[in-house]
Amino acid sequence: MQISDLGIIITGKTPSTKKTENWGGRIPFVTPKDIQITKHIFKTDRYISEKGLSFVQGSMIPKDAICVSCIGNLGYVGKTTQKCVSNQQINSIIVSQDHNPDYVFYLMKWLWQFFKNYEGQSTALSILNKTQFSQIEIPQKTRQEENAISKILSAIDDKIELNEEINKNLADQIRTLCNAWLNDYVPFGGKCPNDWVLTPLSSIAHFINGYSYKGNELQPSTVAMATIKNFDRKGGFKLEGYKEISASSKLKQEHHAKLFDTLVAHTDLTQNADIIGNAEPILSFAGYDDIIFSMDVVKVIPNNLSISKFLIAALLQTERFKSHCLGYINGTTVLHLSKKALSEYSISLPSNFDVLKPLDETVATMYKQMALNIDENTKLASLRDSLLVKLMSGGINVSNINI
Repeated sequence: MQISDLGIIITGKTPSTKKTENWGGRIPFVTPKDIQITKHIFKTDRYISEKGLSFVQGSMIPKDAICVSCIGNLGYVGKTTQKCVSNQQINSIIVSQDHNPDYVFYLMKWLWQFFKNYEGQSTALSILNKTQFSQIEIPQKTRQEENAISKILSAIDDKIELNEEINKNLADQIRTLCNAWLNDYVPFGGKCPNDWVLTPLSSIAHFINGYSYKGNELQPSTVAMATIKNFDRKGGFKLEGYKEISASSKLKQEHHAKLFDTLVAHTDLTQNADIIGNAEPILSFAGYDDIIFSMDVVKVIPNNLSISKFLIAALLQTERFKSHCLGYINGTTVLHLSKKALSEYSISLPSNFDVLKPLDETVATMYKQMALNIDENTKLASLRDSLLVKLMSGGINVSNINI
């Protein structure tokens, strides 16, 4: 049995990027970076217009199609939740009625090692064209087995996606609370109290530059380094962005990061400045023994015991701070945040920081819950991947399970 037996295979296309009228619509445009994290493709970085769709009409894929990256980084998989279009790096399977789309998703996930081995055979850009992809041999399962495997693994992924949705909601709540307290002064009758003063960030926190590493230090290790790769352009901190490192003796104690330390991105390799000024607390070590941070980011640590790491993170994860940073960008090919950006940022705060204790305690509880959810997801993903191998290889017999 081959992948082509699962349904119709469609290779994506990209409308002309030179024509602005092709973009900015409501049709999701899927690329490999949209299918690297969660099972379902709920949203994408870019959307095409009806005009753009007219140039790639034959490449439209429906809801419940399975997208697989087949150029560059092979083997990333996602399941569509609505009609969309993908770029040419993706081969999509429009699953026939004879097969379970969830099963096909997990089958493609199971083929990850095959894709990685194929990728390693070429020194040039790795490509699995439509024909090669279609002819990959796969095990044959009964529909009953497909349904059972899908049910078992989907239950885990559903919980992972629920936890991620909860964390997004908690992050939104933190921003809403900070805005209510520090911009709208809701707890104080909607007016800024008389004893609040414009306070420089440098008076309540200090800033530590990251470790300047060399390429030969990047090697397998139980120590990870946080870099700008950890900063998602949509917002948030990507655990898969960690780089393993065996640091030299030049590493200083101050270059280590602890749980809930806040890092601010100071470099962006694009011209959009999407991540410059983004502040993210470290909510998980992702199984590593230690975390250090690179020279592309800066650690912000509170000076005053009356202000916690959690409140510092909340103060910097605001549109106000981001807008401030955008005014301090320099560079041409590579954008950098001026060292003055953090020290010259000010915000109105009470002269007695105890006033902020209710806000501080609330955001602390939320950040801690987010960390717990992330750790649970890490364990769930490990369980899912372990079960996936056993279910697909027949190590767990599901032939008699009727779900």
